[in-house]
Amino acid sequence: QVQLVESGGGLVQPGGSLRLSCAASEYLDNYAIGWFRRQSPETPRETVACISSAGVTFYADSVKGRFTISRDNAKKMAYLQMGGLNPEDTANYYCTADPSYDASFCSLIGDYDYRGQGTQVTVSS
Repeated sequence: QVQLVESGGGLVQPGGSLRLSCAASEYLDNYAIGWFRRQSPETPRETVACISSAGVTFYADSVKGRFTISRDNAKKMAYLQMGGLNPEDTANYYCTADPSYDASFCSLIGDYDYRGQGTQVTVSS
């Protein structure tokens, strides 16, 4: 059972930046990793970025050019660098991982087997 723990959320002003971190309990070399967000329990999740086990990245249109996903397999870590933040980015952000995707692919709409508890990001002046 893979455990994921997110950190780095907080309050940031519009236009600001944050880096979210995801610490895994085991090595994720063969896992695709994704970050999704949910603005409230009633709203659907939006996977904003994912990175395949081979390092290929995909981004939702809503964050393309502003967010960067990365991974450090040796440290069992993944990151989401967020810039140009606006109030619409306010949400709880979750790290997810799944071993079943091909090495060069990950999904922005599919499910992932494992997810963390989330970290809250609030963009407000």
